[in-house]
Amino acid sequence: MTNLSQAVQDERTARMVLSMIVEPDDAVTGRLLGDLGVRELFRLAEGDDVVPGLSTVDAQVWRAQFERSDARTLAQHIVEAERAGIGTLIPDDKEWPSALDDLGDRRPYVLWTRGTTSFLMRPLGDLVTITGARAATSYGEHVAGQLASDLANAERIVVTGGTYGIEGAAHRAALASGGDTIAVMANGVDRPYPMGHRELLERVADLGLMVSEVPPGAVPTRHRFLARARLMATFSAVTVVVEAGVRSGSMTVARRAHELGRTVGAVPGPVTSATSAGPHLLLQDGLARLVTGTGDIESLVAHKNGPDPGQAIGRRDSQRQPTADRSRPAYRDTACLATPVVL
Repeated sequence: MTNLSQAVQDERTARMVLSMIVEPDDAVTGRLLGDLGVRELFRLAEGDDVVPGLSTVDAQVWRAQFERSDARTLAQHIVEAERAGIGTLIPDDKEWPSALDDLGDRRPYVLWTRGTTSFLMRPLGDLVTITGARAATSYGEHVAGQLASDLANAERIVVTGGTYGIEGAAHRAALASGGDTIAVMANGVDRPYPMGHRELLERVADLGLMVSEVPPGAVPTRHRFLARARLMATFSAVTVVVEAGVRSGSMTVARRAHELGRTVGAVPGPVTSATSAGPHLLLQDGLARLVTGTGDIESLVAHKNGPDPGQAIGRRDSQRQPTADRSRPAYRDTACLATPVVL
């Protein structure tokens, strides 16, 4: 095995290489990274010293990840990413979102980016995550689009995941309103997924931000989707679930947000719709607050920021768009469009 600890000469390159070797959301690697630093982590991975906190067997399993690595190939991948204009953020960068520190040992090793990374410097209250079912109903897509459009007009950044259904509707509405949006990917930022959203996601990369913790060329897997959920939850002060089945990945985002102390909102829907079962369960279990329009989201953000949300998030109140959503729910005219969909 090539000696990686000697091949990587700086913090950024070392973290880029680490993301190419170890899967995201690995608490063991995260703990060692925080305790030892990335260079010492590589030295430990390539040696036979005792790995702090691990048994001999567990240490062998952890080290096995590094045995399949080749420094020359990894270096070539980094060169290719730089040539493609793909950027990176590490904790020492000013654009690194401090909100990610809330993840502790599960914090990303690095963020791979395409687009406007300054979005990540905005206060937490400026960002709102919208997520939901891929097999969304017309009702759900309408609500997601209305919420995203209103949030964009209120100078919020819409965070979502670029998939079909609710998330795609939120991206499109934010862009159509001239607002800002972030796509958090479970794959490399050089290969938009799903393919049917390639054009949409390329627009997000051009006008907003596409971000991932897995390297260019990486394909989406179940584990990476589950790992991505914690990022979608962490980036924002409020996460809103529009539609979701009870086992939907969007429910994982909501639960991660709740665990992190973020506020969760849920949009109600017809009791006959399987895609509204998830939001209803979140409300029933007390994990989410009712959201019927953007006014409710603004109230949730205000609650997180204190009594003066306008000052807390540093925006110009004079430029806010009026939010009459409490009297004009986003779903008002389309409740009859919802149909049962089984995920």
